[in-house]
Amino acid sequence: MSDYKEKFEKMRIAGKLAAQTLDMLTDNIKEGVSTDHIDKLGYEFIKDNGGYSAPLFYRGFKKSLCTSLNHVVCHGIPSKERILKDGDALNVDVTAIVNEHYGDTSRMFSIGKPNVKSKKLIEITYEAMWKGIEAVKPGNSTGDIGAAIQNFAENQGYSVVRDFCGHGIGQRFHTAPNILHYGQEKHGTKLIEGMFFTIEPMINLGKKDILILDDGWTAVTRDKKLSSQYEHTIGVTKTGYEVFTISEKEKKGGRVFSC
Repeated sequence: MSDYKEKFEKMRIAGKLAAQTLDMLTDNIKEGVSTDHIDKLGYEFIKDNGGYSAPLFYRGFKKSLCTSLNHVVCHGIPSKERILKDGDALNVDVTAIVNEHYGDTSRMFSIGKPNVKSKKLIEITYEAMWKGIEAVKPGNSTGDIGAAIQNFAENQGYSVVRDFCGHGIGQRFHTAPNILHYGQEKHGTKLIEGMFFTIEPMINLGKKDILILDDGWTAVTRDKKLSSQYEHTIGVTKTGYEVFTISEKEKKGGRVFSC
């Protein structure tokens, strides 16, 4: 097997485990469950399937998953005290390490019956992520990805968070290039075959501005309005892209996972 094919195969394996973790969690994310319980389930599933949860102890982070609820933009910390209730919107972010390669993905879950605004925001975020993914091919640029996401989201009346971005990935958790979720076409880093990175737009119902809480991790919307995020790990192929973290359940179930 060539080095190129071997790298892609290892990314598929890591991405598959991350996606399977979210699929497993789908039936366990429901009203009355704590985000800490979700974290423990994710940790055990990844460990039992030959991987390791990358966020655990990363730069002092003490949990295996990120659980970002309602107006939390990203990096929400699982807690025994945070019990899911009807109407909540939850993002679960999973990164699995398998054979020293990283698969990074996140997905939105609606608890019980989502309200109309929440459901629409989640749908737009999912579509925005795919607009970015579809801009991936050799010869295009990171700016093409960002512009596709920004133009779609803003034309729908939503804002795009500027403070966080997608990132290069592979045998390291975070590396170049940065994948901004806004920008101009034909600007930024040129995409070439063999690149691996994440696309993970954070889209807000209100303004784009965020705050970091005193725990040093949790990012929230400054106006306390809802935020939503989806994420996939992508490889640039000869003619386009490969999504390493898409699962069969996602293919069948689509963008919103009501629990």
